[in-house]
Amino acid sequence: MERGLISVDRWSGGSQAYFLTHLHADHTQGLSSAWSRGPLFCSHLTSKLLPFKFPNFNLSLLRVLEVGSWHSLSLTSPSSGTKTAVQVMLIDAHHCPGSVMFLFRGEFGCLLYTGDFRWEASIEKAYTSKIILLNAIKGSKLEVLYLDNTYCHPSYAFPSRVDAAKQVVDIIISHPEHDIIIAIDNLGKEELLLYISRMLKIKIWVWPERLQTLHLLGYEDIFTTKTSFTRVRAVPRYSFTVDTLEGLNKVRPTIGIMPSGLPGILGHFGMNENLCTSLADSRSNGFKSSEIFTITSNGQKWNVRSVEKLHQYIYSVPYSDHASFSEIQEFVELVRPINMRGIVSSSSCYINPLYYFGHFRGVNQPSQKSWQKHKGVESMSAIQTESLCQISHCPNLARKRRRSEKIRILGHRFSRVSALRRVRQGVKIVENDCVD
Repeated sequence: MERGLISVDRWSGGSQAYFLTHLHADHTQGLSSAWSRGPLFCSHLTSKLLPFKFPNFNLSLLRVLEVGSWHSLSLTSPSSGTKTAVQVMLIDAHHCPGSVMFLFRGEFGCLLYTGDFRWEASIEKAYTSKIILLNAIKGSKLEVLYLDNTYCHPSYAFPSRVDAAKQVVDIIISHPEHDIIIAIDNLGKEELLLYISRMLKIKIWVWPERLQTLHLLGYEDIFTTKTSFTRVRAVPRYSFTVDTLEGLNKVRPTIGIMPSGLPGILGHFGMNENLCTSLADSRSNGFKSSEIFTITSNGQKWNVRSVEKLHQYIYSVPYSDHASFSEIQEFVELVRPINMRGIVSSSSCYINPLYYFGHFRGVNQPSQKSWQKHKGVESMSAIQTESLCQISHCPNLARKRRRSEKIRILGHRFSRVSALRRVRQGVKIVENDCVD
């Protein structure tokens, strides 16, 4: 595709049409209420939520597209000035409300941008999306796959969201005298909260802004902002800290549940010296509780992480809205692109999907040197499956080493969440993306 036509989840300008996969913050960096650079294409549900996130957004720039149908755009070639036709189809990504993939086709061939996604084999809606995609690309070669590579490493194996939700309910049931707080973002994990409410026949507390979002999504009677109505509360992820849990336990017995696919879940609490010590000490004093079980996918066996007790008051449950490594592999096998690019890069490491999945398109795998993103950072081959990044923010090297060694009790090496979460998302689609 010629440069200057289309951008997906990239808001720096220089394109004629802009596409938004969903409204998580790492996909909207650069987008604001003052947006005026061009038309913004998105799903119907995202269009309902967007004005709440960006008040006073110029709604005349919104272009709402239905999922599962081809839509035609007429753009102008920056080089020749002639009109060029581009078709686009939205496919449900099953990541969070409103999230979609974008399938483009035109003179450039066929391109697929997944955005964040998770297609679980056991979910009927995901199977429907799979059929829609296969029918859409039938008879065509997928030139480029822009792939959600968040968990593109064999160490990332976790159960389905349904099974993980059952684990959360089991934890709640096993603590009948405790208040429960569950860490969530401003969008996402709704199905988890609905499952808890349905199984336990209770309402769930959320903060006022989150309740507005839930009302926009059509959930009226399940959630409340009155703490006296329920012992289960969903709280903003940034407020979920060890200090918070310890403070709450001075008033009432309280446990916290962190649902995430990250094994280095400690990053969500904000790594610091005291936390490194307290969490490592809690593990060595017997607070650790974890299980590993095996699932079979595509004839391969995967060791799947289960519930972990990270602290006296904190449980980590592997509930992920991103595809696990085995699910990413199944997806690549399904579409068999000629080329592929990961859409996620962290501040320290970038895992090129071609390393693991290049053979599905009949090309040589890149060397392990291509894993390393920045100079001075350990390569993935060196740290293997422990974690993607090093511990940071300890006062000096000797103490850093001691903390690092102590944290190995947990089975992983942890970092600040800022090092693991995305620092770059989205692309301007250009022709040389189609070249090996």
